[in-house]
Amino acid sequence: MPPILDILQILAINFGLCIASFVLLWALGVAIRDVTFVDAWWALGLASMGVATFFQAEGSPQRMQLMLILACIWGVRLGGYMLWRWRDHGPDRRYVKMLDRAQEKGMSYPKAAWTMVFQLQGPILFVVSLPVQIGQMSATPAMVGTIGMIGAGLAIFGILFESTADWQMVRFKKNPANQGKVMDRGLWRYTQHPNYFGDLCVWFGLWLIAAETGLWGMASIVGPLLLVVMFIKYSGGVSYEKRLKHTRPGYADYMARTSPMIPWFPKKG
Repeated sequence: MPPILDILQILAINFGLCIASFVLLWALGVAIRDVTFVDAWWALGLASMGVATFFQAEGSPQRMQLMLILACIWGVRLGGYMLWRWRDHGPDRRYVKMLDRAQEKGMSYPKAAWTMVFQLQGPILFVVSLPVQIGQMSATPAMVGTIGMIGAGLAIFGILFESTADWQMVRFKKNPANQGKVMDRGLWRYTQHPNYFGDLCVWFGLWLIAAETGLWGMASIVGPLLLVVMFIKYSGGVSYEKRLKHTRPGYADYMARTSPMIPWFPKKG
């Protein structure tokens, strides 16, 4: 790894870019009175941390290129999908409800949007993206080894898994015959959150590539671990699950028989 001061300098620059991007997006959200697009920036922003590092670090060219390509494919695919969903579905009811409640309590829309949405997501995005930042900083080993190749394979699997799940959900929702029904087909038969599982595969895969560079690379596991916590405790899935259990017949049964995250065969009975 490069000297610790060089590592900290790159991380500091990236953190500044990360926060600046959220400030600009906050201003846009205030202007249009809709912050839903922040979900698309979650993916694009994570990839942008890989891009920013690529132009600063002097690590192994093979590892840098591999990590950049994987992060960008994942980020552009998911970010593009989220932007399309925003334009197709309109504002996310979670954000609308959250900000409406804040304004009812006397908080202005700009303040509520910053403190409840953008301020929180910036530092979280920075930490989650640590593998794709730190993994590019070391010139040794020069070649991606066995563990790194396993990580690349896991990341590719995650991209394909998540892409397939999103495609299946779009097809399901576009069919009028499925209105009011529970999506329990395809990958959704084996896990309630195939999209989250795909994300975790990507970021744990990138961490495996970074881990080959030594202690700093291994320490970047805090990023994927934080992602696990966010998905389990604070993601949008938590809020809509509560709503669907009470509003959609059969959803409680679906949750009871289907694995929450890691794909597995449905329970019987």
